[in-house]
Amino acid sequence: MRMWKEFKTFISKGNVVDMAVGVIVGAAFTSIVSSLVKNIINPFIGIFLGKIDLSNLVFKVGHATFKYGVFLNSVINFLIIAFVVFIIVKLLNKSHIVSKKETKEDPKEKYLKEIVTLLKEDQK
Repeated sequence: MRMWKEFKTFISKGNVVDMAVGVIVGAAFTSIVSSLVKNIINPFIGIFLGKIDLSNLVFKVGHATFKYGVFLNSVINFLIIAFVVFIIVKLLNKSHIVSKKETKEDPKEKYLKEIVTLLKEDQK
C-alpha cells in the first residue's frame, strides 16, 4: 500500500509528466524526420549517386541479407535529429543568456546599487 502511494506521488510530479510529453513529441518528431529523409533527402542524394534509393541497398552472404541502405537511412535520420536538437538547445541557451543579461542590467537595480554605495561612502 505504501509503495502505491509513493508511486502516485512520483507519477504526479511535473517532471514525469514533462518527460512523458517529451517522449511522445520525440516519437512524432522522429516520424517526421524519417519521412523527410525517405521522401526528400534520399531522392536528393540519389540525384548525385545516379538515382539510387538507399533503402534498397543490400548485400547477401549465403542466406543472410544485409540491408545496409536501411542502416544508412537510420544514420541520416539520427544525424538530422541530433542537428535539430543541437540547434534547439543552442537557441534555448541563447534565450536564457539574453534574459539573464537583461535582468542583470535592469536600470532600477543598477540605480539602487549606486545609491547604496553612495550611502555607505557618506557614512564613512
